[in-house]
Amino acid sequence: MRKALRMLEDKDGWKVEIKESNGDVICSKVIPGARKVFRLEAVLEASVDELYDLLFARVEEMHKWNSSILHINVLNRVGRDTIITHEVSAERAGNLIGQRDFLSVRHSFKQKSSVYLGGAAIQLESFPPQAGFVRAEDGPTCIIIQALNGDKRKCHFTWLLNMDVKGWLPKSIVNQALPKEQLDFTRNLRRHLTASATQG
Repeated sequence: MRKALRMLEDKDGWKVEIKESNGDVICSKVIPGARKVFRLEAVLEASVDELYDLLFARVEEMHKWNSSILHINVLNRVGRDTIITHEVSAERAGNLIGQRDFLSVRHSFKQKSSVYLGGAAIQLESFPPQAGFVRAEDGPTCIIIQALNGDKRKCHFTWLLNMDVKGWLPKSIVNQALPKEQLDFTRNLRRHLTASATQG
């Protein structure tokens, strides 16, 4: 979490990759080891607690609204704020990277009107790479959810995507696919939030 936050706090070297008409911006930066990381900034119509609930407390339900995920299982709960998860990405037409699985440790903490969700790849002897999947590695990565001043129904959403997809893929394809995944995720999340608000 600290490593991911340091990456976000370091303002040098970020380049704008995508600017959407709704205000979403994705920037990228090359980190030591020549890997690109991507930072998405967006404003979402949801409370901090609502997003914490969706992205951490009920992470196993994420496949219901995020079409890029086949399933996420919580393998272990290390206290209230730390979980170990196994995630499998969905097989989708047009997905340049292909199906991957991830074994990650995820941690959350709340501070004033913000929530921080951090994650990183982990290795467990009891859960080796699965046959038929390339095991990608996340992290250090994080999401910051901050209440917007004066509006409890909106929040500022920052997502640092830092992923080694593994396998034999050209860097150019990976660097094209990852920001697209961020946009798809945010689109799915907005759609779900709108549907929930309508039902509520």
